[in-house]
Amino acid sequence: MKSKPSTVMNSFDSTRRQFLKNTGLATVAISAFPTIIPSSALGKDGAVAPSNRITLGVIGCGPQGRGDMQNFLNQTDCQVVAVCDVKPDQLALAKQAVDDNYKNQDCKTYRDLREIIGRKDINACLIATPDHWHVPASLLAVNAGKDIYTEKPLGLSLEENQALRAAVHRKKRVFQFGTQQRSSRNFRFAAELARNEQIGKLKHINVWSYGSAPGGSRKEVPPPEGMDYDLWLGPAAFRPHTENRCTDDNILKTWWFDSQYALGFIAGWGIHPMDIALWGGGELLGGSVVVEGRANYRAAEGSCDTATIWDVDYTFASGVTIKFVGVPNGENCGKPTGEPFLYEAEWKARYRQITNHGTAFEGADGWAQVDRSNLNLSAEELNRISEDSFRNQLVRSKNQARNFLDCVKSRAETVSPIDVAVAGDTLCQIADIACRLDRKITFDLKKERFVNDEVANLSLKARPLRKPWHL
Repeated sequence: MKSKPSTVMNSFDSTRRQFLKNTGLATVAISAFPTIIPSSALGKDGAVAPSNRITLGVIGCGPQGRGDMQNFLNQTDCQVVAVCDVKPDQLALAKQAVDDNYKNQDCKTYRDLREIIGRKDINACLIATPDHWHVPASLLAVNAGKDIYTEKPLGLSLEENQALRAAVHRKKRVFQFGTQQRSSRNFRFAAELARNEQIGKLKHINVWSYGSAPGGSRKEVPPPEGMDYDLWLGPAAFRPHTENRCTDDNILKTWWFDSQYALGFIAGWGIHPMDIALWGGGELLGGSVVVEGRANYRAAEGSCDTATIWDVDYTFASGVTIKFVGVPNGENCGKPTGEPFLYEAEWKARYRQITNHGTAFEGADGWAQVDRSNLNLSAEELNRISEDSFRNQLVRSKNQARNFLDCVKSRAETVSPIDVAVAGDTLCQIADIACRLDRKITFDLKKERFVNDEVANLSLKARPLRKPWHL
């Protein structure tokens, strides 16, 4: 399917035709002057004609947002035309990166995301805000007709995620989740080995990730200079600004681990290895699932009150089980402490080498373990299997931004589509709910409700949003 021409080009062509018609100069304009058009404007010499470029607006220009944005700047058929952030210093850094890339000063800046979303000439939005803004910002963009690339995790509740999923399908928008491990060959290959029973029938999956950091200052201080703190809070209930809450310094940042704005790394980092487990488990991770877990929240020690470490067990109707574990983090930072985590010695002995995150598929005849540094297999011959020989082949992507842009043009489903994003987010959310309730719970993955447990079902509801924001 051909991509739709941009509103900007339609408007430009219409205005130009009307001008020539009104002035009666159409023939003169065509014949009196020789037309010299750069080959780059025609899409030659490896360039892409402006009319064929996808225009992108960036919402959230902190370190993560700028990192994602750079990936789009590297794509010749994408034009970043506007950036938006409530913090002037981060906004300036993003604009500078865009202007330096295109060798001009054309990138527009915005403080309020509603203004950038309201631009009719923007085809798609990259959303890399703090977590509590992911769904509200994505909904605004989708309802304005934009395709979206949204950073992980998705929402703070299942109800939020369901609202976004419904809107994406209703508006027929292209959605890409920021689970970029799906664009890595090693992660896809490990998942395909599991899907195709190359390690025998799948029995169990080990999943582990960085945990949330404890601590965090509760000292009330003014927001950073020039920052629109009220807009940063957005849908979240008003609370005075505290030290390091909104800093762009990932060593000091606390909102990551504050339940007012995030579920912590049980979802924010855990979604990465859990998503790969879901990719490799496929239909075996459907039906109903029994979840039981324990976690340490350390809420009394500071502003950070999300799970620092956890040990969660899932038992699916298929009989496949998952163990999901959190790795200790240092105080006020997103870095491992070096302390051994649960099962570390056992898994190191089994998989030979592991890092502080990973997914390991256990089959009846072998195993496959993968993380961002390693692909460890139980038998060397597994590595010699041709991917083309698999009966069940997964979507192949080498770059998350590239895959998104290709799908914006073709209207095909991305490597990390909305339904998959909601499914992975759900597995992380019900782990947190089980740990907070401190008891066994059963979740129906098809109905998306806990079975005979209204107390647990209350945890699936969206939080009240501060006016004027709403789902």
